[in-house]
Amino acid sequence: MPKHIIIDTDPGIDDSLALLLAAASPEIVLDGVIAVHGNVSTEQTTKNALSVLELAGLSQVPVFKGCDLPLVKESLLSPETHGNQGLGYAQLPESATQPQLKHGSDFLIEQIMSHPGEITLVAIGPLTNVALAIRKEPKIVQNVKEVFIMGGAIQHPGNTTALAEYNTFVDPHAAHIVFHSGMPMILTPLDVTYQCIFTKDDLNRLLKINSPITKFIADSTRFYMEFHDEYQSIDGCVINDPMTLALTFMPEICDYQDLVVDVDISTGVGLGNTFGDFYNYEKKPKNMKVAMGVRPRMFMELFLERMEKLAQKNRDIPKTTVLS
Repeated sequence: MPKHIIIDTDPGIDDSLALLLAAASPEIVLDGVIAVHGNVSTEQTTKNALSVLELAGLSQVPVFKGCDLPLVKESLLSPETHGNQGLGYAQLPESATQPQLKHGSDFLIEQIMSHPGEITLVAIGPLTNVALAIRKEPKIVQNVKEVFIMGGAIQHPGNTTALAEYNTFVDPHAAHIVFHSGMPMILTPLDVTYQCIFTKDDLNRLLKINSPITKFIADSTRFYMEFHDEYQSIDGCVINDPMTLALTFMPEICDYQDLVVDVDISTGVGLGNTFGDFYNYEKKPKNMKVAMGVRPRMFMELFLERMEKLAQKNRDIPKTTVLS
C-alpha cells in the first residue's frame, strides 16, 4: 500500500529535488504540498512548488501557501545558497495552476483529522506551518501517522551558525513546539545528510539523458555546487531533502537512535542549536528517532536511478528533417 504523504517545504534547490523524487517513487501518494518561508519568500516558494510539480508531471497535486514569517524571530532568507528565485540558475515557466485558497496549516489539520493514522508528514523547511497547526488543533499530534523532519545538527557543525542548521535556526521557536509535541518523529540531521554528496560525476551520469528534468537538475545544482565549494569546501552539493523523503519508503538507508532532542531558543550564540541528550541526564521520555548513521551510496543510487527513469519519461525528442 502506498503511503499518503504531505510535504511541507521551502523550495529551494534540494527541496525541488525532493519533489522530483516524490514524482518518481511509486511507494508514495503525494496528497498535497504546503509552502513555507525559508530559502526564499513564501510567495516565491509557492510559485517554485507549482512549477517543479508541473515539470515533474504532478500539476494535479494541490499546493497551499503557508506562513510568511517565523513565529517570533525575524525572517532569514538564503539567496546566497539557492539564488534570488530559489532555484539556482534554473529558469522554469510560471505554472498555469494556482495555489489553493486554504492556508497550508488548515489543509494539514483537515487531512490529518479526516484520515487518522494515515498521513505521513515530510517537513523539509522551517517548521512554522507545523507548529501553527499544532496550536490550532492539538489533536493532530495523536492522529498523524508519522513526521519526517529534515533539520538540526546533533554532533555535526551547523550550516548557518557554528551550532545551528538552517531550517531550525530560521524558526527555532516553531521547532521547539514541534519537538515537544509528542508527534511520532524521525529527524534527519546534518550528521547524515552531509555524508550524501551529489557529485559532478553523478550529474554527468544524469546528463546522458536529454530531458527537461536533467536540464533542471543541472542548472539548479550548478549554483548549489558553487556555494558548497566557496563556503564549505565541498566538491559537489549536499541534497538533504530528497534523502529525508527517501526514508519514508527506504528506512534502511539510515541507522537510528531514540533520543531526547531539544532546541535552544535562548538568545545568543546557541540560538537554534539542536542537541541530543545521549545520556538522558534529566530522565526525560525520548521524543524522537534520530538518523545518526547512513549508507550514502545506497541513497545516491536510489536517487540517480529514479531521476533517470523520470527523465526517460520526459525526454526531449529531437526534431527530424523529412527529405522529399
